[in-house]
Amino acid sequence: MNRNIETFIGCESDFEKAKTVLFGAPFDSTTSFRPGARFASRAIRSDSFGIETYSPYQLKDLCDTNIFDFGDLELCIGNSQKALEQIENMVSEILNAGKISAMIGGEHLVTLGAVRAAVKKYPSLNIIHFDAHCDLRDDYLGEKFSHATVMRRCHELVGDGRIFQFGIRSGDKTEFDFSNEGHVNTVKFDFHNIEKTVEILKGKPVYFTLDLDVLDPCVFPGTGTPEAGGVSFLQLLDAVLKLKELNIVAFDIDELSPVYDQSGVSTAVSCKILREILIMLNCTKLYKN
Repeated sequence: MNRNIETFIGCESDFEKAKTVLFGAPFDSTTSFRPGARFASRAIRSDSFGIETYSPYQLKDLCDTNIFDFGDLELCIGNSQKALEQIENMVSEILNAGKISAMIGGEHLVTLGAVRAAVKKYPSLNIIHFDAHCDLRDDYLGEKFSHATVMRRCHELVGDGRIFQFGIRSGDKTEFDFSNEGHVNTVKFDFHNIEKTVEILKGKPVYFTLDLDVLDPCVFPGTGTPEAGGVSFLQLLDAVLKLKELNIVAFDIDELSPVYDQSGVSTAVSCKILREILIMLNCTKLYKN
């Protein structure tokens, strides 16, 4: 008899053999509109058993990969700094073991903890960011650490010209001004010219962060800050698969709030795109310093 422990479908390797380590960061204490993203990792694991392990898009199967699902971190809800420290420690342990870090958020602030760990391991780190929102505010209602400021804090770690945003369709004027001043590379509305970005970043360490509200709300209503005018699932998948030529050392997938979509469609979409990213990363070579 074996223990019955729920993991993401097909992610049943042990830590030592794994190329990728998956874990949940159930945190949403700075969500500015509708909270609930802390329940995403639990919902994604549970609903993943409604999809197949095989990808007809990549002609590969999760069961042929080595992925260890750690489960969820027990984060300090209500204390952003402590939660970020816990995430940073987790990602550092994964990266120092020579593995790819895969995080299920949570609100988007969780990315900062992971990027802190990644930039320590890979000082020349670049970031690819899919999102509806710039997340470049210097503060939100006086708070420096928020899901609305996360990419500004990441910029302080990596510097000018090393954050590449796609799908952006919402933000304060000051955020777009910050990008237009050359600090960040922002592509509005969709993924045009992503091939050019891939060419620029080949051979460099990359952190990939996917805020699922880049999708249109008609595809993905289960999120805390829905924004009309987003991309389709197939547009997102096409853009994700273009990243297979990059050295992605860590990634996260954020901002599913399953309570706002009782149909379960948003969670199903999250499961499917996570499956595709995991398969893609496990078919590429690990980046070496």
